Amino acid sequence: MMSDLNTLFRRRIGFSQEEVLTFEKLNTVLEKTAKRIPFENLCIIANETAGITKENLIRKIITRNEGGLCYELNSIFYLFLVDNGFDAALVRGVIYDHAKQQWSVTGKTHAAILLKHAGQLYLVDTGFGGNLPLKPVPLNGEAVTSGNGEFRVEQTDTEHGDYLFYMKLKHKDKEWRVGYAFNSVETIGEVSKLNEMQTVIVEHPESPFNKKPLITRLTDRGNITLSGNVLTKWTDGKAEKREVKEEVFEETVRTNFR
Repeated sequence: MMSDLNTLFRRRIGFSQEEVLTFEKLNTVLEKTAKRIPFENLCIIANETAGITKENLIRKIITRNEGGLCYELNSIFYLFLVDNGFDAALVRGVIYDHAKQQWSVTGKTHAAILLKHAGQLYLVDTGFGGNLPLKPVPLNGEAVTSGNGEFRVEQTDTEHGDYLFYMKLKHKDKEWRVGYAFNSVETIGEVSKLNEMQTVIVEHPESPFNKKPLITRLTDRGNITLSGNVLTKWTDGKAEKREVKEEVFEETVRTNFR
């Protein structure tokens, strides 16, 4: 039986209630999700986080029309996939910090989804900011191409797991870059197990998400990001920036991201 979450999530992203969600249609659904539901930390900045539960995720992302960070976006997408009969689980990863040339000191603070289809494993990620593959990425090293660039997953043992996720973003990357390492063996079936991840993101002094507001979503020709008080619109690889004054901050969020 389909749940409320399934009905509400379809409405939130603009995907037909009647359509059977097949593996082939995931590309469309991932793209709709990336364009409708922003990656954001505004709750953390406002000190208004709630525990990770199905009810809280529905309230935040669907009822209040907000977005979230990886552990919220991939949690609700995971629940949506399971509701639609997919064999899925959550996994934890460690992001590679290119600015510092090292693995993130916040540890396993990236959540993604592992999906099994026709005997093959795929990585699904709708919570990696502007770096979304927009398609399931097979765990066999094969690259997939979407409107956001090229993406692949390779089996590589590191201290943080057995696979590496690579990206080559359209208009941004000339070479492949490591996005994160993840562990395919330690899967999670309960979204509440990501509460620990949220705590680290909220409290860790090195967390990139507890310093200033960040909200971003993909658009048809790039993305739109509000970071601190700067709104950047990327269109076909060209950036247009403008400063957002404090008194119009909320209105800017509402008009561009809600």
